[in-house]
Amino acid sequence: MILSSAVTSATAFSTAKPKPSPGGDCCRRTGGGQGGMLRRSHVCRAAAKDSVSAPKRAWSAESKLIGKSTGQDVLSSSSSNEEATPSNSVVVVGESCPANAHFIWQSLCAEAKAEADEEPALASYLFSTILAHRSLEDALAFVLANKLRSNVLLDSQLLEMFSAQYRRDKSIVKSAQADMQAVMDRDPACEKYLQILLFFKGFQAIQAYRVAAALWRQDRKPLALLLQSRISEVFHVDVHPGATLGVGLMFDHATGVVIGETAVVGDNVSLLHGVTLGGTGTKEGDRHPKIGAGVVIGAGVTVLGNITIGENSKIGAGSVVLREIPPNCTAVGIPARLVGRPKPELMPSLSMDQVSGLSDYTYNI
Repeated sequence: MILSSAVTSATAFSTAKPKPSPGGDCCRRTGGGQGGMLRRSHVCRAAAKDSVSAPKRAWSAESKLIGKSTGQDVLSSSSSNEEATPSNSVVVVGESCPANAHFIWQSLCAEAKAEADEEPALASYLFSTILAHRSLEDALAFVLANKLRSNVLLDSQLLEMFSAQYRRDKSIVKSAQADMQAVMDRDPACEKYLQILLFFKGFQAIQAYRVAAALWRQDRKPLALLLQSRISEVFHVDVHPGATLGVGLMFDHATGVVIGETAVVGDNVSLLHGVTLGGTGTKEGDRHPKIGAGVVIGAGVTVLGNITIGENSKIGAGSVVLREIPPNCTAVGIPARLVGRPKPELMPSLSMDQVSGLSDYTYNI
């Protein structure tokens, strides 16, 4: 097991006095030979949260975060361990989620160290999952490999597979950063980035899907389907690797989410548990729903067929949607029908408001 490889140094980690390492590295390698262990050398300082805060955050794949002084895309990589400075503060270009790569990773490091100090029983776990790694993608690959391993699918194989895909396609890592920030912003039960990475299976399922989708696009379909099967078994989330998912997504609770092969989910969408985006009949080809950006879909909703749910719409819990829904509308019921009047709103998925506009019925779909 990969997890056990770092446990033996947990006591040393939790009691030793850390020293800053040259160059500001988050970790340094100690010990000789091949068995040298990654040991925490100092605590990364989180960037000032004000530099990335906003009342509502939305992510667009076309948008970038630009450093004020450098003019560089600060989401280009999360593997740099340089500590955030005022020059790393960001401004939003377009409707983008201010998911500062350095801030998120440094926050994870600081949170893990603080939790390990407060609860020594968690020291070895936090060291293995976060503090022994140099970047978000390294920690994420480790966490997913240990979650999805089986008797015949080894954690070492999965770790190399995830790491290889992150190296090959940096957009997967950027999407993970946007998804993590989305959960932090929209889930009032979430207090730390650490909780998202380690404990929120909706986030973990989306990140594992992104790797399966990358394998599917590379025509490595048997491996992609094997990964889909393990994701379904472990997280109880079944997303076909052929489906298209945007960025800045949140699957809240996530149990029972099913998304079919030709479904499309736009950016900044929030889904609750028990949502099905399915097809009907045995027809092949494009047969699954298309969900616009900024949509919020309540618990237990079923959307069937190749229909479009317009941008910034809401679907109330338990609804069954069989016909298209225009943008900026609210639909509830079985079968779902429109309620209230269309209300242009900036992405109800960001506020997670699922009940406003239900006071009266004015027309049907």
